[in-house]
This record gives sequence, structure tokens and C-alpha cells, in this order.
Amino acid sequence: MKHNIACNRLAVVLAIAVGAGLIQTANAEGQACSMNRAAGKWSFTDNGTVIGLGPRTAVGVFTLDETGNVLNAKATSSLNGSVADETFSGTYTVNPDCTGTISVKIYASGTEILDVTLNLAFDTGMTQIRGIFTSVLTPNGTPLPTVIGLEGRRQ
Repeated sequence: MKHNIACNRLAVVLAIAVGAGLIQTANAEGQACSMNRAAGKWSFTDNGTVIGLGPRTAVGVFTLDETGNVLNAKATSSLNGSVADETFSGTYTVNPDCTGTISVKIYASGTEILDVTLNLAFDTGMTQIRGIFTSVLTPNGTPLPTVIGLEGRRQ
């Protein structure tokens, strides 16, 4: 009899533990990555190579809004030793699995110089972002092959 009571209590304790684990999992899933959670001010660096032109590095800031826009973006870049101040604007997406894309037009002195697309990965806390340039086009549509990565952090 005592054995049955002990087994029943153990079963209840295990059921509560499993239930609590499922609730925690549901709460974690409730915190999926989203544009709402990505919205805010970010700072970034990118580094790599524009094949045939030379090394590129940049540092800057941008704002993501809740509706998928990239705003107030500016950077200082160096391409093969030529330094430029840039502004950029565009759109972005975020998927529940913390992947996404960003597409921007980059301007120097008010003139469009590049149309850039990146694939992104956010951490689950939405405090860091990593990306890789997947498409870089000049204003006339000429593709520039690149090997450039981006790292960003929420400000």
C-alpha cells in the first residue's frame, strides 16, 4: 500500500515537471524572432572583399522600424583604401526562425552607388545580427562579386 502511494506521488511529481517543461517551451516559442522585436537602433561593421576591386570595411548605424523599413542609416566605408561617407535605406524581413533579409540602396554624396542584399541571422534575444552580402549591384545593374560579412549589435 505504501509502495502504491509513493508511486502515485512520484507520477504526479513527474507529470507536473513535464507540464512545467512544456509551458516553458511554449513561452520560449512565444518569443520567436519578429520584425517587432528587431525594431530599434543598431550599430554594425562589415568586412570583406569586393572581388577585383579590393578589401572593404565599414562601420555605421541604422534603425529598423516595426513595418520592415531601414531608416536613419549611415556609415563610413573604405574600399581598397578609398574612404567614403555613406547613407542607405531600404527594407528588411525577419522570420520566426531568426533568419531574414535586408535590401538597401547605398548613397555617397546623394548619388546611388550600390544596391545591396544580405541574408541575415539574429540571435534569439534579438540583440545581435550577422549577415552575408548575397547580391551587390551597381546602379546600372552590373553585379559585383563579393565576400563580405556583417556583424551588428542593438544599441
